[in-house]
Amino acid sequence: MTRIDVPDGSPFGIANLPYGVFSTPGAGPRVGVRVGDSVVDLAVALDDDVFARPSLNAFMAQGPRRWAETRERITELVQGDVPDAAVADASEITLHLPFEVGDYVDFYASEHHASNLGRLFRPDSEPLMPNWKHLPVGYHGRAGTVVVSGTDIVRPCGQRKTPADPAPVFGPSRRLDIEAELGFVVGVGSPLGRPIPCEDFAEHVFGAVLVNDWSARDIQAWEYVPLGPFLGKSFATSVSPWVVPLAALEHARTATPPQQPEPLPYLREKEPWGLDIEMAVSWNGQVVSRPPYRTMYWSPAQMLAHMTVNGASARTGDLFASGTVSGPEKDQRGAFIELTWGGREPLRVNGEERTFLEDGDEVAIAATAPGPDGSRIGFGEVRGRILPASCAPGNERAG
Repeated sequence: MTRIDVPDGSPFGIANLPYGVFSTPGAGPRVGVRVGDSVVDLAVALDDDVFARPSLNAFMAQGPRRWAETRERITELVQGDVPDAAVADASEITLHLPFEVGDYVDFYASEHHASNLGRLFRPDSEPLMPNWKHLPVGYHGRAGTVVVSGTDIVRPCGQRKTPADPAPVFGPSRRLDIEAELGFVVGVGSPLGRPIPCEDFAEHVFGAVLVNDWSARDIQAWEYVPLGPFLGKSFATSVSPWVVPLAALEHARTATPPQQPEPLPYLREKEPWGLDIEMAVSWNGQVVSRPPYRTMYWSPAQMLAHMTVNGASARTGDLFASGTVSGPEKDQRGAFIELTWGGREPLRVNGEERTFLEDGDEVAIAATAPGPDGSRIGFGEVRGRILPASCAPGNERAG
């Protein structure tokens, strides 16, 4: 038997217990829980085949009562002796995408981010579009290109057209960017035609992950009118390997910023689902931004309510993300397009002036949240490195 030692100050203490999918040289992917510097194999520790699968979906679909019972069992288990065969060193495992992604929706819930982009793209107009404070704006992404942290990202190719170009050209993106976000994973779905009200958020959402919604700003700028993001977003979205359960975030709950005008009734929250989460964005090892999630205008409960209010169904494994997390200060902006003000104000990264991502660059996003008794809950990180484009770097023009 093994007694797991949790180092003082570990972001993966007993109050956290995030779920992930891992493998070892001798066994394939299965579900585990992170405790300190160890991972507990739940199929072995709890003698339950639902955890012997390569994703969390089957367990998540069992619902909030089962989630609570399992969390209680794991808490009791890891505070005592755990079977030796159920314990692995976190540094010696391979982590996988923790859930099978159903649908993927990305929102635009930061007023600071939306206002900054409005000032960049529409300097002579109001920063926010007329609908922005009435509903959580979002778009449907591509579930098949959601990848786990550590997956290399190939620079995307597509059409670009600057105002100075007489016609569009094709080639690799020259303005490759990141978006530091928080994502939410649906555990229990909903039938077609039945919206999920704000107050039922915790009955459906299993937990949260970190998200980097990689963005090709030049491709996006040319294509997004009139239907919104497409190829500029769909090439890759990275998520962290550990899913922090909602139960672990109880001490992080806070009110959203004041919402004026008052939202329509279906978006009004009886209990606030704002979250006090601190993020850190590192570019080639240097922290360049610390976005605060507590400043997000729309809460995840409001996002889910809006996503389903038209009767759209939700499914186990659906992922919806917050959109870029940005605060009021320059060093709190969660995208490089904001940090460099469209490339006009370069950052110094390891002594070099930088604007957008170059081949070989690596970005890591980490986050923590308040836990009990002054502790911190960790999300781990979502990390990705840029590889050169696989398309010909031609300069073909549309004809």
